[in-house]
Amino acid sequence: MFGLGFGELVLIFLIALIFIGPKKLPELAKGLGQGLKEFQKAAKGFSEQMQETAKDEPTTLTHNLVEPVNAPKQEETHVVADIETPKDPSHS
Repeated sequence: MFGLGFGELVLIFLIALIFIGPKKLPELAKGLGQGLKEFQKAAKGFSEQMQETAKDEPTTLTHNLVEPVNAPKQEETHVVADIETPKDPSHS
């Protein structure tokens, strides 16, 4: 789970027990579990939506990512404005 071994999980639990306390730890774990469940649900929904879009329009997703080879290059224009800085009357 998340690349953590049993020893690391026990250490994290003991540190949380010390800093949070035994009364608040179950509430925190419940909230963390619910948040993780909602995150997984949202990730699954996003993944399903992306797969459905890819099935419906397989060329649209990649069409705009590649610049056509024969497309003429547009010249970049740079606008430089002359800006006068107001003179400070105290330095006159």
